[in-house]
Amino acid sequence: MPDRIALISDVHGNLTALEAVLADIDARGIEQIYNLGDYVGKGPRGREVIELCRRRCTVHIRGNWDDFLPDPARTEDSEGLAWWLAQLGEGQGEWLRSLPFCHDFRLSGRQVRLFHASATSVHHRVRFDHDEAQFTGMFANTEATGATHPEPTVVGYGDTHDPFYEVGPGGRTLFNTGSVGNSMDDPTPVYTILEGVLGSPDPAPFGIQFVRVPYDSEAEIAVATGMGMPELDGYVSEIRHGLYRRKTAPTYHRQARSAAASA
Repeated sequence: MPDRIALISDVHGNLTALEAVLADIDARGIEQIYNLGDYVGKGPRGREVIELCRRRCTVHIRGNWDDFLPDPARTEDSEGLAWWLAQLGEGQGEWLRSLPFCHDFRLSGRQVRLFHASATSVHHRVRFDHDEAQFTGMFANTEATGATHPEPTVVGYGDTHDPFYEVGPGGRTLFNTGSVGNSMDDPTPVYTILEGVLGSPDPAPFGIQFVRVPYDSEAEIAVATGMGMPELDGYVSEIRHGLYRRKTAPTYHRQARSAAASA
C-alpha cells in the first residue's frame, strides 16, 4: 500500500470547516496530516484551530498571518487584527511565529518541498497565473528555504486559496492545496492528498488528489455572529459565496493548467 499524506492550509480560524475536513481525512484512513499555515485570522476561532491542529497534524509550517498577527512590532491600527489577536491562547502567538518556513522530504523518488506562499517569503504571493520566472523561482533554494536539501522537483503551497496543478520543464510539478477555511470562488473547503512511497529515493507511483468537503457554513457564521467578530460582512461573503471582501476583479479567466478539484 502506498503512503498517503493529507495537506491542509489556510484554515483561518474556521473550526467548523476544519472539523469537517479532518472527519473526511479520518474516513479515508489517512494518519499523516501536514499543515501549510495560516491557522488564524479572518475567522473567529483561531485558538481552537491551533489547539486541534497541534493535536492532529504531524508537520506544521508558518503562514503569513501566523507571522504578522502575533508580531509585537506590528503597528496596524485595525479592530479586526486586534480582535483576532486577542482570541489566541497563552503562548500561541509565539508558537505560530516559531514554526518552520518549509518542509522537505522524499516521496516516490521525488524531492518534495512544502511552504506557505513562495520560496522567498511567507509574504510574497505567487498566483496560478504566474509567469515562467515565478514558476522557476518556486523551485529554488533561497535564504528562507536554506540549502541543506536538494532543490525540489515537486513544490506544494497554499496562501492564495486557489487550488491548481501544473507541470513544467523537466517534470517540475507545482501545486496549490487551496484553502480549508476560506476557499476562493467555490467556498467548499478543499485539501490535497499526496500518495507515494514516503522516504524512498527510487521512482514509484506518485499521485496528487484534490478533495472538496461540504460543511455547515451557516453554523460557522452563527458562531462568528455570536462572538461579535469584526468585519463580519466580509467573512460572510467569503465563506458563503467565495467572494473576497477586497476582490477587485473576477478570476474565472483561468488557464487550462488550473486543476479541477475532485470530490
